[in-house]
Amino acid sequence: CVVGAFQLPFGSDAPVQQVESSRKDFISTSASVIAGGVLVNSQPAYARGRATLEQAYDRYTPRIIEGGKFYKGELYGAISKSNWKAIQAATAEPPKKSKEDRALQDGGVAKRAALAGGFSNARVLSAMDLYAGTFSDSSITQKTKAMKAEVETLREVVDGMNKAAKIALGEESAGGGLFGIGSKKPSTSELSKQVQELYIKGGNAYNAYVFAANEGLPVQLTKLPFL
Repeated sequence: CVVGAFQLPFGSDAPVQQVESSRKDFISTSASVIAGGVLVNSQPAYARGRATLEQAYDRYTPRIIEGGKFYKGELYGAISKSNWKAIQAATAEPPKKSKEDRALQDGGVAKRAALAGGFSNARVLSAMDLYAGTFSDSSITQKTKAMKAEVETLREVVDGMNKAAKIALGEESAGGGLFGIGSKKPSTSELSKQVQELYIKGGNAYNAYVFAANEGLPVQLTKLPFL
């Protein structure tokens, strides 16, 4: 299976050299995954038994797939229009559990989940992390390590997007030279460029995660779709 580099959807006005750079980054990432042994092992890479894998698949992959659809659809739309409110909402975490939440029958889980962004840690990345762990048991496999590494990259992307949106909205200061721009507040165009770059980086990480997850998956389970 050959996976091409993730790019901004057709019609994007992102600079051509930016997309070319992402292609080189993706090829480099794919090579490191291969070197890590994910592709070398021809045996099915699930360690906790088929029944456990199927349960985890049913529990976590719907959130992963929906997150991918949101990333390529709504999140792309918000980024292409520099809609900072929408970007902030898409990457927002739910508020901390309150006393009112604890009084609810489910402990406020449903209420808080509804407040999480469409591509946030709480809604998508935590599911990706937990699904990755399914492929390990007493010792962590190379497959799990490869998948979790991409999740960490996605966390950095989501955090960066959220911070950029807050800076653009005046809710947070740049402080510490965010994105290497410097200590002064970056312009909207600078923030837009950096968020576009984060978007491509995140798309590559999502596809690399899917590539690793699908390798050696039992035939009765449908492979996760790429962006």
